[in-house]
Amino acid sequence: MRRLPSISLATVSVMSLILMTTVSSAQELPKRIFIQAQAMGTSTQLGRSVSVNLTITELTTNAERAGLLEAFQQKGNEGLVNALSKMHSKGRMAITGTLGYDVNYAKFFPQPDGSTVLRMVTDRPLFFGEVWASTRSRDYELAGVEITISRDRKKTSGTLYPACRLKINKKGQLELELYQNPWKLVNIRRR
Repeated sequence: MRRLPSISLATVSVMSLILMTTVSSAQELPKRIFIQAQAMGTSTQLGRSVSVNLTITELTTNAERAGLLEAFQQKGNEGLVNALSKMHSKGRMAITGTLGYDVNYAKFFPQPDGSTVLRMVTDRPLFFGEVWASTRSRDYELAGVEITISRDRKKTSGTLYPACRLKINKKGQLELELYQNPWKLVNIRRR
């Protein structure tokens, strides 16, 4: 007869509590959100167009958001990138010409006019060429999307920030510093 190792009731209780806390802390959505848009280049990228597909499976909790803010306050942009890379994926962003990558921060912000702003941020994958050549773009390790979802679909707008970083300006305010020009999102459709 084979004998199974005995596990104490306390160990089982602690493990189940950890698993329940982990599962309940994520703000899972009842249904995945798919957003499809066309990104139009601006300024130096004028005339270029790529397709952007966003999938959101869950939203960032307020505790996770507070953790990101704390990481940024302690170590700046580098701390934020490190904290984002350790977070559980909240969805996926796929841009034409790439395999896509995980989105680590996704949150809806209701506005007074009835519209909703969706903000998504992730640690941007660095390509071999920019790492090998040690280009300036390596310092811009974040990518972001901001979409304003209006009740009137014609007024829905958005912006894609392909390479950016956060910094504190001289006035002590949080500022987004871009490596490239932002891309305007058009034909935004929620599926």
